[in-house]
Amino acid sequence: MNGAATLLAVDRCATRPLYYQLVGHTLVFASSVDALVLHPGAGREVDPQALYNYLYFHAVPGSIYRGHKRLAPGEYIHIQQSGRLDRGRYWRLRFQERQPPVRPDLKHELVDTAKHAVEACLGQQRTGVMLGGGPASAALAAIAQRIGSERVRTYAVGFGDSGRAGLDQVHQAARLIGTAHHERVIGPADAADAIVRLAAACDQPCGDPAALAAYHCALLARESGAQRLLSGVGAAELFGRRACYTRQLRFARYERLPSALRQLLIEPLLFQLARRVRHGPLAAAREFVRQSMMPVPARLHRLQLLSRYPADEVFARDFLMLVDPTAPPASLEQAWWLTQARDPVNRMLALDLLYRVGERALPALDRALDMAGVGAQFPWLDDAMVAFAARLDPACKVAGPDALFASALQSVLPRRVARAHGCGLTPPIGRWLLGNARLKALAFDNLSALRRRGIIRASFADQLMSRRLAEDPHRHGRMVWLLMMLELWFAERKSAAPAIAAHVRSAEEIRG
Repeated sequence: MNGAATLLAVDRCATRPLYYQLVGHTLVFASSVDALVLHPGAGREVDPQALYNYLYFHAVPGSIYRGHKRLAPGEYIHIQQSGRLDRGRYWRLRFQERQPPVRPDLKHELVDTAKHAVEACLGQQRTGVMLGGGPASAALAAIAQRIGSERVRTYAVGFGDSGRAGLDQVHQAARLIGTAHHERVIGPADAADAIVRLAAACDQPCGDPAALAAYHCALLARESGAQRLLSGVGAAELFGRRACYTRQLRFARYERLPSALRQLLIEPLLFQLARRVRHGPLAAAREFVRQSMMPVPARLHRLQLLSRYPADEVFARDFLMLVDPTAPPASLEQAWWLTQARDPVNRMLALDLLYRVGERALPALDRALDMAGVGAQFPWLDDAMVAFAARLDPACKVAGPDALFASALQSVLPRRVARAHGCGLTPPIGRWLLGNARLKALAFDNLSALRRRGIIRASFADQLMSRRLAEDPHRHGRMVWLLMMLELWFAERKSAAPAIAAHVRSAEEIRG
């Protein structure tokens, strides 16, 4: 834009992204990377570091193209008439950690805040709720049912035989709430049909296979007349319902033991006397103590899938010359220390909201629903809800089934539903790859094409499909998904391929 001051901003969770680039004195901005590159002056050169970051975070923080910027949650940019650009924050997530423990008024406030958030999302469009088996999505359905004058439509997707148990849990919750429920079981053939379309619809490589389930859920919703779906995304992070937060509390309890007990008895026993024990309770205890002794950012790095593969086994040598493998864990650590919290659990919540939710889940779900012609809304990420969760004592969040979230929702849900754990939306990609020839051929063809781009080693792609996948379908199946979706993204955007090939040739010349 020229000749006028401009102010652009995103909401507190960046549920709708905004990308921008200064082209000369002109500000170019868009809600997607694909839209931004339509401008003739916008960058179209793929950044090799962004490719590495994608495999680390299972999403591309920022943009996959050089020169593009993306606003973080609560950020704005201001372009003055002089052309000066200022980027800053109008809001930052700050945790208040001295609040008293669970009180009845907090339970009422949580439910009231959720009611206002759901009411704001309903609008005039026909709205349904995407159920995942847990209380977060079920509560949205129950609240919407109380607000509206007709039965709320709910939707769920299961995965072959293994998804039937999860669907039974969802079906029971829908029956107890009294919704008009719709469900569908999908298998590897459905996944193979949707994967190429998903890669084409996503402006950046899609690292979250849960988008497959969301897409089929949205198709089901559209067929029954729904125009918008509410999702429970964000509740698990805001209210500490992920297992990793409970593990962090256990680590913290160990760290609070008297140092003499830890250093003179427990650790010598586990690391000296029992160091040769490879299995059983002693080995598990040794691993637990080893992890508790790590700084939390290092522990978080170990949880990343890419950290479990040596970089020189995964990536081509010339590609590694173009990237900094320490950059993603460094950005993770920097975000950890910049978080406005003292309690480690709250710091983990903040990082998950930034990376797991903001960078990975929201873009994937939004694009998947858009593919089916359905809008997406995320009531648990409403500004008032985020502010409410930030002022809770950490002990209110991670305390099992009697924590604030589960106990508060018992006023709108049956007790067994409020205390349930969700079955999730992530399909068993690894198991499907082993059992379905069509899906396996799709993955094999795309990994073969990707290795010809000079990004990954041919030996890694071969071992991944021929040996490793059968050894650990969950872990290695996720890596196959990441690589397959990266190649499909390249294939859909042929103009991006020559750029990365030029980078690799440059690295070869430098090495030569």
